[in-house]
Amino acid sequence: MIPGGVAILDFGSQYSQLIARRVRELGVYCELLPGDAAWSRVLRMKPGALILSGSPFSVYAPGSPHPAPEVFETELPLLGVCYGMQLLAHHTGGRVEGGHAREFGPAEITPGDGSILLRGLDHGLTAWMSHGDRVTGLPPGYTVAASTQLLPIAAMENPGAKRYGVQFHPEVNHTVFGVPFLENFLFNLAGLSPNWNMKAYAVEAAEAVRRELGEEGHVILGLSGGVDSSVVGALLHRAVPGRFTPIFVDNGLLRQGEREQVEATFRDHFHMPLVVIDGTEAFLGQLAGVSDPESKRKTIGRVFIELFEKAAAGINGATHLAQGTLYPDVIESVSFRGPSATIKSHHNVGGLPEKMHLRLLEPLRELFKDEVRELGRELGLPDTMVDRHPFPGPGLAVRILGPVNRDDLDLLRRVDAVFIEYLRENGLYDRIWQAFAVLLPIRTVGVMGDERTYHRVAALRAVTSTDGMTADWYRMDPDHMARLSSEIVNRVPGVSRVVYDISSKPPATIEWE
Repeated sequence: MIPGGVAILDFGSQYSQLIARRVRELGVYCELLPGDAAWSRVLRMKPGALILSGSPFSVYAPGSPHPAPEVFETELPLLGVCYGMQLLAHHTGGRVEGGHAREFGPAEITPGDGSILLRGLDHGLTAWMSHGDRVTGLPPGYTVAASTQLLPIAAMENPGAKRYGVQFHPEVNHTVFGVPFLENFLFNLAGLSPNWNMKAYAVEAAEAVRRELGEEGHVILGLSGGVDSSVVGALLHRAVPGRFTPIFVDNGLLRQGEREQVEATFRDHFHMPLVVIDGTEAFLGQLAGVSDPESKRKTIGRVFIELFEKAAAGINGATHLAQGTLYPDVIESVSFRGPSATIKSHHNVGGLPEKMHLRLLEPLRELFKDEVRELGRELGLPDTMVDRHPFPGPGLAVRILGPVNRDDLDLLRRVDAVFIEYLRENGLYDRIWQAFAVLLPIRTVGVMGDERTYHRVAALRAVTSTDGMTADWYRMDPDHMARLSSEIVNRVPGVSRVVYDISSKPPATIEWE
């Protein structure tokens, strides 16, 4: 936590997390808090400004979210976005009405004469609207800061009170002036400083770890080799090198060369006291005949906890268990909307801290995924690890449709390796957020040479995304798809057909299981 940042009160907007990302991209620390958070909770962050988010609610509807009264009494600079602007008007003597034409999509903004909120912006710039209600009467002391053809009060301001409101969404890319608008509010109107960067955060996070562990604490980590746990490992090694033990459980469900890469990075390069557990037989034994995706995940999670607990018991003096919890996970649990429905269970060590009488340590809980990657570079992790695509906790088990066995795992590893190798060699890997192969439980007829074949089908999946919450399929050039298909079929015996997944999320998920 860096004092002087922005407290964003989240009233349930689909764009709330995007506001936070934009603010941090501009070098200002921020946190998302529930819209109705107690004022004491807001002050604990020591904010330098407030932003009120949008919402699907109406300010006058029963049960709609409203902030603590002190929000409208504070002298902190305040920006209301969409519903946030309506809250500002509703609570300070203005008028908000429904029943007008709803407005969704682009609109041209006309800044008001003398507006300091939109100072320096030209007329006719496109902003993104998404609202039903609107402000129809200004509160005392406010003036119109902008209008559109359909909206007389598209923005309002009271510079003397440092209060500003906009009906449009500056955080989305469709608002073409969104970045300079936010820069103006944060730096010129709120007087904040762009002091949020990974070099400063790395120092602060290491200090926070040392404070949490005290003089005698010892922390253990379930290291998976993925980006999040790898960055946690590098941070803990820097913070408390003599009081940190990473445990790597090889579940036999990893990609080709994964275990070797983890050992080379953490044991050989960083010289960490890495504990490696080969659990292949245990995992595959328990997965035999299991085909239901949820059953696979739960089985893998249970076996992981059993092996991890056994390994951790051999480490004397362990007081803390570290996990790679990220800020989107925290946001999901504190949003006004509440935790989302479980779509699938995840492989984690959720029950271990209490069971093993350990305290939980989550040093990345303030970071978004892109910030985690940046921190990894700052801590000296190689680019091949920091920039790698996400990989599910259950590993290749959820990329084999149906029961998991050793032969299918070996077959899928070879297909996946050819796919990823091709993407890297042709400069495609970094354009894609996640890419992988799926082994389908079907065989199809083919002809190789003069012989009839009856081999397996592999599906290739490649998506673009920013955080995995939504994703679009990657429009791969047909020439690349043709060459990929040919390479896989020629280099991987047992596969005779390759298909390419063109489903987006939603309605599909990124993983097949």
